[in-house]
Amino acid sequence: MPEMRFHIRWPDGSREACYSPSLVIKDHLAVGQDYPVDEFVSLSRLALGIASERVRIRYGFPCGRAQAQLARIEAAACRQGAGTVHVESFEE
Repeated sequence: MPEMRFHIRWPDGSREACYSPSLVIKDHLAVGQDYPVDEFVSLSRLALGIASERVRIRYGFPCGRAQAQLARIEAAACRQGAGTVHVESFEE
């Protein structure tokens, strides 16, 4: 499966390279776009869930790295105040 990273900037200015085991993230986020934190978390949850399910179908178990990435996104979102997450780039 084609892995990728999506690079983001949180409202506090910190940057993160996020992992996805599938290119499906491109169906839910767009480079150069800003998303309210809650919307970014929801879209990430949806996309990483789909990606993990694709791994489960192919290999018989969900993607632990996708689940761990989602947990990191959710934890980071809890530390952010109001604001937007900026999607900086995709890296395949």
